[in-house]
Amino acid sequence: RTVEPLEYYRRFLKENCRPDGRELGEFRATTVNIGKSCCSITTADGSALVKLGNTTVICGVKAELAAPAVDSANKGYIVPNVELPSLCSTRFRSGPPGEEAQAASQFIADVIENSQMIAKEDLCIANGKLAWVLYCDIICLDYDGNILDASAFALLAALENVQLPSVTINEETGLSEVNLKQKNPLVIRKHPVATSFAIFDDTLLIVDPTAEEEDLATGTVTIVTDDEDRLCSVHKPGGSPLTGAKLQDCITRAITRHKEVKKLMDKVIKSIKPK
Repeated sequence: RTVEPLEYYRRFLKENCRPDGRELGEFRATTVNIGKSCCSITTADGSALVKLGNTTVICGVKAELAAPAVDSANKGYIVPNVELPSLCSTRFRSGPPGEEAQAASQFIADVIENSQMIAKEDLCIANGKLAWVLYCDIICLDYDGNILDASAFALLAALENVQLPSVTINEETGLSEVNLKQKNPLVIRKHPVATSFAIFDDTLLIVDPTAEEEDLATGTVTIVTDDEDRLCSVHKPGGSPLTGAKLQDCITRAITRHKEVKKLMDKVIKSIKPK
């Protein structure tokens, strides 16, 4: 495993399994905790913790008030940021965000935009005057591959947990008045789910790769689908090309995975709702 890791791996792949005992199309155990049950981020307006095998990601959403942009007077903002701190893996260094963290942040921004999971118009309070800004901080606590799937899931679960206070603008003073006693959940219009694959030896696809599998792979691809089985995005940063048939296989598997993730999240949300 240390001297010839790829040869070691190929021996398992020939038997259609992986060193951790999984089949090629099998995901690691997935868990999600939402809100106060997951962490003690008391300053967040919504939070969630997702574990995908050993990969552990936490997401906190903070809502603030701001003036809308001049060219989008009726829209609020969603600002995602993915952090891969040195404490989550020896592959990352302290300091400004590295290439992988920047790519993950851009991926999450694209998922939000392409899926239209939240209509930015819903975040507007007063046209041209006041809107919500949602700062979505996604921090990796333990890195063992497939950061994109875990980050997208954590973001979705945290947004489901957000409760925004009622805000009105006083017509006499022109100042905003916040009613913390009256809170409303965010309207989540779509539930995008990411499904990542590693490509081995240019042809073989394995789902939910570990960090070791990502290092040995000749490429990766991430498929994002929504509730209506529609394709939101395909993220393929270089590497081995995929045939149309292989890509279709990935999309089919991603649609199945979407149903699994949504079912898991609905179950957790139901369990934490006040009786």
